[in-house]
Amino acid sequence: MDFKEFPKMPRLSREIIVTEKIDGTNAQVHITDDGTILAGSRTRWITPESDNFGFAAWVRDNAEELATLGPGNHFGEWWGAGIQRRYGLTDKRFSLFNVARWGDERPACCDVVPVLYRGDFDTAAIEDCIASLRDFGSRAAPGFMKPEGVVVFHTAGNVGFKKTLGNDEVPKTLAERKAA
Repeated sequence: MDFKEFPKMPRLSREIIVTEKIDGTNAQVHITDDGTILAGSRTRWITPESDNFGFAAWVRDNAEELATLGPGNHFGEWWGAGIQRRYGLTDKRFSLFNVARWGDERPACCDVVPVLYRGDFDTAAIEDCIASLRDFGSRAAPGFMKPEGVVVFHTAGNVGFKKTLGNDEVPKTLAERKAA
């Protein structure tokens, strides 16, 4: 019988990055080693003919600029006009999730989710981020007063957690039913 070792556990008191959770649709740009560019949703590859709120068409139209992201999977949120909360926008945007990699140096067609806190694990800091969103609105779309919440990424554990401003205690499908 093969021996299965117990995995090492990361320490909780390590760096976290808290970002604004944008309410749109999960999307990805995949770039192969030979430069082929694919568009994806959270669960499938998409094309302009079988699209997800126009994301595949946007990827096709911005392929040359997106190629500068380099090989790999580049996950983000496709959000704005006509998608979920809409954020009062007349356009759609793609905001990359990997704030450790992407900042000011990124393709001009891409945004990055706003960083609200970066430092040691601290539940008070997380609650402060939530209070700031509640009181001052979205950082991704200034002036929009109904942001969704935060994502807390634990760097040592390489895992993210979400916390929403409303109905955080219930699964998303139940929260959607409550709102209907």
